[in-house]
Amino acid sequence: MKPTADYSVYLVTGREILPEGKDYYESLEESLQGGVTVVQVREKNIDTGEFIEIARKSKEVCDKYNVPLFINDRVDVFLAVRCAGVHVGQSDMPASEVRALIGDDALLGVSVSSKEEAIQAVKDGADYVGIGAVWPTASKDVTKRTKLAPSGTGALLDVLASQGDKGAAMQTVAIGGIHAHNTPFLLHGSVGASGKALDGVAIISAIVASRAPKEKAAELRGIVDAFKASRKNAGPDTAVFPAPRHSAKELIQNAAELFAVVRDTTPLVHQITNAVVINDSANATLAIGASPIMATNPRDCADLSPVIGALLINFGTITDKDGMVVGGQHANMNGKPLVFDPVAVGATGFRRETSRELLAAWQPTVIKGNAAEIATLAERSDVITRGVDSVGAGFKNPGEVVRGLARRRRAVVVMTGVQDYISDGATVVKVSNGHELLGVITGSGCMTGTLVATFCAAARLAHIKAHGEGKGPFPFVRGDMFVGAIAGVLSINVAAERAAAREDVRGPGTFRAALMDELYAVRPEDVLKRANVEVI
Repeated sequence: MKPTADYSVYLVTGREILPEGKDYYESLEESLQGGVTVVQVREKNIDTGEFIEIARKSKEVCDKYNVPLFINDRVDVFLAVRCAGVHVGQSDMPASEVRALIGDDALLGVSVSSKEEAIQAVKDGADYVGIGAVWPTASKDVTKRTKLAPSGTGALLDVLASQGDKGAAMQTVAIGGIHAHNTPFLLHGSVGASGKALDGVAIISAIVASRAPKEKAAELRGIVDAFKASRKNAGPDTAVFPAPRHSAKELIQNAAELFAVVRDTTPLVHQITNAVVINDSANATLAIGASPIMATNPRDCADLSPVIGALLINFGTITDKDGMVVGGQHANMNGKPLVFDPVAVGATGFRRETSRELLAAWQPTVIKGNAAEIATLAERSDVITRGVDSVGAGFKNPGEVVRGLARRRRAVVVMTGVQDYISDGATVVKVSNGHELLGVITGSGCMTGTLVATFCAAARLAHIKAHGEGKGPFPFVRGDMFVGAIAGVLSINVAAERAAAREDVRGPGTFRAALMDELYAVRPEDVLKRANVEVI
């Protein structure tokens, strides 16, 4: 009878990276005590007899905790030890041949890093797949393999989900550069558009190289268990940040309430933004009732993260990439909203490459962009970039574009334009506020990103006030980020309408000054009166 396995924390051994003086079997037992659920014995450069001896003793330790043991690559060692199963990579014996040798009562795992490999693993009868490498790792030489990042991992989960019942039911773990600090990002960010999620994480150095493997294993187990608990009753139509979804009227009401939260709490909004708009963005933050800080040094970004309300990363002028990476990672670790504004991302290869690097390093809460920027991230050609502007025929169904990107990137998506479209992957709203003068002043889009970050900070603070800080890494960010994004868009659009209607506004110059005045003056009742929001 085929054994069963819980793949939550899948430990791959590596005696060569044990801390000096740490006994292998002692480390293994401590890891099991901490919550490791599967063990794979990996030995590449020892004699067969020694491998069998290590595998047998490892199995004895695992059996004490009812944890299944796998052998990496070596079918002969598996046959000698008769443990739970075998795991093979793409350069090892073909999985179909391994299955024929080990029989149907043993578990078979296969490493995959591409669509073709994932499909073949299903055909070959694998019981689970190891997806990776997610990130660079010192434990194995993966320099010639594509680093998938969470989004690429999610794409392979969608491939599996498309392969009938066997693929949809396939158990999955991710491997490569995984540690406790990036596991929440990986688990949240890799959920596919199909709704299929990882069943666990495969760990090598984060546990094996530690002098406290029990504690490291327990930390990882807690993260995975919390993620699985958060996924109960989740399906493909679940919002990326689940919250009650109501009518447009109720969404407007909820957004309007955040204006008072901003003024009552004065959230600190950290902004790594472009040189063109630093002054305007800081003033917009102050005008709406929050507090800006414009810091770019990586050490600053790390130290500020625990005290900020939200982080905006705008790469209109990409000069602070290290700060962007560190700031975003720490925002993730501290559960702070992270708004990503990829200005002109489609304009150059450097910008596209930088966007990929940043999105592989951290998980955005909100992605905000114009149609061309959203098209680039969604890999669409309906709209293209000319500098920071959008040109082209436009999307036939913009609502589905933002919904699809929200599901793919596991973030709320805001697409600005004559009409703004916002989605959390489940619901899409169209906002028909604003004024044409916003399009003839520099930085109105960047200020929108600033205000979205401000109101997402307010949404988080409102949630904490009502429900407490909460424990654990999930939900990934607490608070209704969808409503926060709607409120941020409404704030600048309603202020623009009020500014344009003033008698002293005669063109872009006077409009810019009036816009700042109206951001300062706008109140919840103005939003309730003017907001033109439609659920589509």
